[in-house]
Amino acid sequence: MTALGFLYPGHFAEDDYPRIEQLLGSDIRVDLVHTEIGEEALRVEALRGTGSAERLGAGMERLRLAGAETVVWACTGGGFVHGWQGAQDQVRTLARLAGMPASSTSFGFVHAAHELGVRRVAVGATYPEEITALFAEFLRAGGLEVTGTRSSGVGTAAEVAGWGEEDVLTLARAADDADAEAVLLPDTALHTAAHLGLLEKSLSKPVLTANQVTVWEGLRLADRRVNAPELGALFTREPIVQV
Repeated sequence: MTALGFLYPGHFAEDDYPRIEQLLGSDIRVDLVHTEIGEEALRVEALRGTGSAERLGAGMERLRLAGAETVVWACTGGGFVHGWQGAQDQVRTLARLAGMPASSTSFGFVHAAHELGVRRVAVGATYPEEITALFAEFLRAGGLEVTGTRSSGVGTAAEVAGWGEEDVLTLARAADDADAEAVLLPDTALHTAAHLGLLEKSLSKPVLTANQVTVWEGLRLADRRVNAPELGALFTREPIVQV
């Protein structure tokens, strides 16, 4: 049994995680602990506060008691708003608090793109433009080329959590770019686990979404690779060997 731990802020699209767990197989367990979010707003200062060491540390004891082997901070915006170096510091602090391998959704997007062998990506974000621009900057720091961004300008995670399949598909289509090898949808408050097959069929390319990437990053930390086609190309491709 491989036990994956996740720190998820608030209560928005957390039902994506048991859905993903069901598709991964019986020897993988997904343990999710909710953290406090403070101010519920998609603004830089609010997102930085959401990912503070105090809030992350408060959830760690429950994950340790659950027997988690790895931990991922399941909040994209709460990572990349610190910048590349700041997000690395955040993950190092999390690993120290957890006493286990740690990462975040933000780094998961970079690692997943490299795993698929793609370099040119388009971003479809629910965020305001200022936040989307910071995510694009983070991806560039990770060695990716951002061919274009699309911002929906939503102000709260609660609003994002109410989006349905058609809303997600509309965002992905609007973000898609002929030069992009993959499309990234970065909000963990967005329900996407049930829509991955439709998204990739509609766009005819890999689509990386926040909760999908978060679980994959936990598996990567545990040195596991799982074939689960319902979860998109990321879960069907053999690992890319870097030379």
